[in-house]
Amino acid sequence: MAGYDLKPLELLAEVDSLVERLEGWAAKAPAWEPARTCRAIVGRLATRAQSLRVRLQAPLVVATLGGTGTGKSALVNALVGAEVVRPGRERPTTLRPTLVCRPDVLPELLGIDPASVELVQRDLPALSNLVLVDCPDPDTTEEPDALGTNLSQLRRLLPHCDVLLVTTTQQKYRSARVADELAAAAGGARLIFVQTHADQDDDVRDDWRRVLGEQYTTGRIFLVDSLGALEDARQEIEPRGEMAALVDLLTRQLAGLAPARIRRANFLDLADESLEACQRRVELGMPAVGRLEEAIAQQRTRLAARFIGQMRTELTANRRQWESRLLGKVVARWGFSPWSLVLRIYQGLGGLLAGTLLWRARTPAQMALWGTLEGARAWRRRRKDRWAQGGAARAVAAGWDETELRAAVLVLEGYAREAQLPDDEDSAEAVVAEAIEAGTSFARTVEVELDSLLGRLAARHAGWFTRWRYEILFGGMAGVLLYRLGKNFFWDSWWAEPPVPVFGLDFYVSASFWLVLWCVLLLWSFSTRLRRGLRRQIGTLADAWSGPEPARPLFRQLESQCRDARRFAQDLGSLRQQVAALRRQIALADEPLGHRRVECFAGKDA
Repeated sequence: MAGYDLKPLELLAEVDSLVERLEGWAAKAPAWEPARTCRAIVGRLATRAQSLRVRLQAPLVVATLGGTGTGKSALVNALVGAEVVRPGRERPTTLRPTLVCRPDVLPELLGIDPASVELVQRDLPALSNLVLVDCPDPDTTEEPDALGTNLSQLRRLLPHCDVLLVTTTQQKYRSARVADELAAAAGGARLIFVQTHADQDDDVRDDWRRVLGEQYTTGRIFLVDSLGALEDARQEIEPRGEMAALVDLLTRQLAGLAPARIRRANFLDLADESLEACQRRVELGMPAVGRLEEAIAQQRTRLAARFIGQMRTELTANRRQWESRLLGKVVARWGFSPWSLVLRIYQGLGGLLAGTLLWRARTPAQMALWGTLEGARAWRRRRKDRWAQGGAARAVAAGWDETELRAAVLVLEGYAREAQLPDDEDSAEAVVAEAIEAGTSFARTVEVELDSLLGRLAARHAGWFTRWRYEILFGGMAGVLLYRLGKNFFWDSWWAEPPVPVFGLDFYVSASFWLVLWCVLLLWSFSTRLRRGLRRQIGTLADAWSGPEPARPLFRQLESQCRDARRFAQDLGSLRQQVAALRRQIALADEPLGHRRVECFAGKDA
């Protein structure tokens, strides 16, 4: 008894847990049309779960479903052993659903609107654990009444039923209209297939089973004579043959814990069918999402290639500034020495020339001219410094073409509409802002890489071998000149016999010329090595920037929407696996009831 009391609670806990997971998944649905459709489907499934809550302690609800004249009403009478509804063979007599139950059972307990059914309450043994519903025919064309057409009444009622008695005859087992309504209702109910009119029709159950086999697991198909069984009941004769087995199935085998098990199985089937419908919509939408992702990658690659080309041009055009900065790093590493002094003079030559111009200025006009030239030189120096320190940022900013950015946005908007993603009116402005942010971020990276590059080059060209080679070459020339000056002044002019006159100005001019020329040659050799190494390293560095990486921050919103759609599809696959696992747990061998076939989900990638 305790187990029986706990079983409905276990069912309710399982259903609540599954509904909570489904609602949580639907609540995280992205702004994507298939996801919105899935959210609506899950909402309807949650409504069915509420109906299951209402019917948790109710008797098993069994409804008839079949074409006109298939003996639905006669079968209901035969099952309860009394004429509780009016039967008819050739024309429809059930124009309104009839609910047959015990006197203590009310439609509200079953979640059914009392105004939508005719209530027949009888205290019969067959109704102790059973509620029967005689449904209208789905294949008649009648004028609608206040409750609507037969078909609309049928569709409102079937979601509240646990088991469907699907009736047919030799003439109507291939009815397309009945098949459509069965397909719509079978996802949330167990099925019992019954061929009536056994007293006058041939047995078509094998062929009917083949017709149903692709979509349904049929279980046992019964062949009964409803009118004969009712006549036996009137004469107090026990049901015989197939009718006895059908009555035993409904009144004994489906009593006790069976209603809770059936309702749980029905809900899991409905959940799996709903998720299958969701997956069909998601799978239809995913190829367009994939094309959008490919388009994003293509646009990033194209814009990044344009950007890298602009960066290479900017770096090449401003290589003199980088050479000057590299020369400064080399001089800083060498400290103070004769050759480093020459290099410092070479770096400060512009300032020396400006100072010379100021020294020769004699009039206000000349002073104004010096101020103009010095201001221009200072502006150029500051510009060079800004380029050396942060000029990469301007190169990056110059690398983005706003026209091309907006053109890329238009292309991607077309793919986004195809993928059923929402339109963003500010997408162009957002992408321009992303480009500025990407440029700033990439500029920092470029600056760090260039600083590292200059440091490596400075270390390579400031080694002891290079340093002492140039120190010796320069010092040798300076030493020769000093030796000649010293020898002429101290020895030749004082102690030599006869004395030689001290060198005049023409010697100093000549010596200075050759010293300067030697310095120029050494500076040309040294700077050429620096320039060649710097050009090669900058080319290598620019080649390393190839690929879409500089444009990676662009189109982040669209990329995020694509990721959300893929994550939504992956979560859907996980939910289908969970539902399939629950369905396997409750699956029973030799199940006497039929149900709609649902392919076992094995985790196919959405």
